[in-house]
Amino acid sequence: MTTATVTSKGQITIPAPIRQALNVNAGDRVEFVEVVPGRYEFIAVTRSVTELKGLFGKPEKIVSIDGMNAAIASRGASSG
Repeated sequence: MTTATVTSKGQITIPAPIRQALNVNAGDRVEFVEVVPGRYEFIAVTRSVTELKGLFGKPEKIVSIDGMNAAIASRGASSG
């Protein structure tokens, strides 16, 4: 098991083997995601949004911004 110490400023140093395994470098962003109360996953945010383009294939239906806003408004009106 690898451990780290929290400083008085709330900072930790991620051990080198963990940084290497997650491909995390200086300046990279990470997320802490709560998986169950009191337990978190540490996730490297290494992908740019532009890398996601085409990941899900072509949409079956193209919706305009006005169409999206109308759908949101109708759902909001029906939930209240």
